[in-house]
Amino acid sequence: MRIGLACDHGGYPLKDTVRNALAKSGSEVMDLGTDDAASVDYPDFAFKAVKALMQGQCDRIVLICGTGIGMSICANRIPGVRATLCHNEFDARMSRQHNDSNCLVLGSRTTGTAVAEDIVTIWLKTEFEGGRHQTRLEKIESLAQAFITHHQR
Repeated sequence: MRIGLACDHGGYPLKDTVRNALAKSGSEVMDLGTDDAASVDYPDFAFKAVKALMQGQCDRIVLICGTGIGMSICANRIPGVRATLCHNEFDARMSRQHNDSNCLVLGSRTTGTAVAEDIVTIWLKTEFEGGRHQTRLEKIESLAQAFITHHQR
């Protein structure tokens, strides 16, 4: 599996931990920055990773910022991205089983390294259940498209 990995300066302290967990799982990691703790704008890195996902350069993406909130907001603005901010293994499991998450978001100031490793491992290995959950995902996309179309008038 090809995984895009991006963070801002707030997420940088957790980046190596996540990269190592991804590599340990056998995933090919596409590092999309940032490369140090110098202040940067998280939207630049979130959208860089989302673009790689949407263009098929990677199968899923992992985004990290200080709390995970900013990256989540950015990623979920794009149709087809299902970014899930996970704080524990249960969140990670449910995000895949029920929501077919293609974007894991972590907060480096809210999540310890051991917990982050566990979250990444669970998120990678958990399969989407489909069924009623697929119907709900389709409904989300349909309602979102109808909302956009209606409000562009």
